[in-house]
Amino acid sequence: MLGNPKATKEELIRWIKDYFDVNGPTCTAVIGISGGKDSSICAALLAEALGKDRVIGVLMPNGVQADIEDSKEVVRCLGIRHAEVNIVKAYDGMISSLKDINLSRDALINIPPRLRMATLYAVAQSLKEGGRVCNTCNRSEDYIGYSTKFGDAAGDFSLLSSLLVEEVLQIGEETTLPKHLIHKTPSDGLCGLSDEDKIGFTYKELDHYILTGEASEEAKKKIDRLHNMNLHKLLPMPSFKLNRA
Repeated sequence: MLGNPKATKEELIRWIKDYFDVNGPTCTAVIGISGGKDSSICAALLAEALGKDRVIGVLMPNGVQADIEDSKEVVRCLGIRHAEVNIVKAYDGMISSLKDINLSRDALINIPPRLRMATLYAVAQSLKEGGRVCNTCNRSEDYIGYSTKFGDAAGDFSLLSSLLVEEVLQIGEETTLPKHLIHKTPSDGLCGLSDEDKIGFTYKELDHYILTGEASEEAKKKIDRLHNMNLHKLLPMPSFKLNRA
């Protein structure tokens, strides 16, 4: 875990400033606000680094979102600009267009995150000053592929990809966000289970295993299986190289 979370937070703030100095000195950061810890903490870091006027939080319920008030509380607490885009018509239209395809459960689960990423880029490209989309995935969830390829795994820059879940929480404690948002039980909001119940081990176990290689035999098998199965999400896209010799 982080020995000095405050110092790491300051490093993140400097990194954000440096990124925008090079990749968009006048650009606005665009971030999807789900109401969960990762997007909330990223938004807090962006607001501190760039100023609240250079951050836009986009709320993207798919129909009714049970915890939408948490998302609204985040943008209210941070004082950042925000927009609410309900993706339900796009989702229903996509499902209707694919009615002749026997969509798998995973395909149905992954359509909303991809629609949300398309929404974020539409917002970013429509800003006069230009926009850069923030990726909010953390190292722990990336390790087991707990993200959607070309959905929430996409973005122009990433703040948490080298931080484990427990480290993200440490950073969160250094922000002005309310504690209940930082320590909110992670859930995809789809199956009624917490993320930990769904994956079959705790984030604390996962973080410890990533750092030390130590875990119960049962947890190790589950983590290794998920990691190996989802490596394609972490590796650069393979591409054919033409030999012109």
